[in-house]
Parts: sequence; C-alpha cells; structure tokens
Amino acid sequence: MYRETRQRKAIRRALKDAGHPLSPNELLEAAREHVSSLGIATVYRNLKSLQEEGRIVPVELPGEPARYEVAGKGHHHHFHCRQCDKVYEVDGCPGNLGSVTPPGFHLEDHEFVLYGLCDLCVA
Repeated sequence: MYRETRQRKAIRRALKDAGHPLSPNELLEAAREHVSSLGIATVYRNLKSLQEEGRIVPVELPGEPARYEVAGKGHHHHFHCRQCDKVYEVDGCPGNLGSVTPPGFHLEDHEFVLYGLCDLCVA
C-alpha cells in the first residue's frame, strides 16, 4: 500500500500532463512546479513504486537511459528529437511485419523509434 503524498501527486500529475515520456530529470523539473522542494531521490523512489504498481512503464531507447510514461496507452511508438533530446509518442503502427521477418522466425513484438528534429527544433 502507498501513501498519496504531495510529492507523489506532483510526479503523477507531471507524467500525465506531459503527454509524452519523461526522463527522471525532466520529471523532476516538471514536478517541481507543484512541489518546489522535490528531490531527485524522491523521484527515483516514486518511479520504482509506480512501476511496481503498474501505473507507469519504462520507455527504453537504444543507448539511452529509460524514460517513463503513464501505463495503459496501448501500442504506440516513439520519436526521439536529436537536438532537444525529448521523446514524443507516435500514434499508429506499420502493422503486419511478416514480410520483413526472416523465414522460419516467429515475431512476438516490435518497437520502432523514429529519429530527427521535433517541430520546435525545426523552427
């Protein structure tokens, strides 16, 4: 069982309001708008417990530390901006990947990460 502290509430709100995956440091910055005294250790503690409870999921990108997003969003992919380092959700999926799966292999899951510049960095 957990306690819904001000810090935990601020972390959950920041994740929900962001609408895209956040790194622990991005989460700290966003949650500090609601609880200015929040520390990084508290963020990590809450990320661990929220993940154990199934409220959030890690977003793993090759060669990058994990970011986190609210659980239950369904299948989607991500766009990683190479300039500002933010990660955004991408709706949609190319679908049936049987044509690119090697013969005799059994595909169980997939993840696509798109790389480039986000709309803010392009401007």
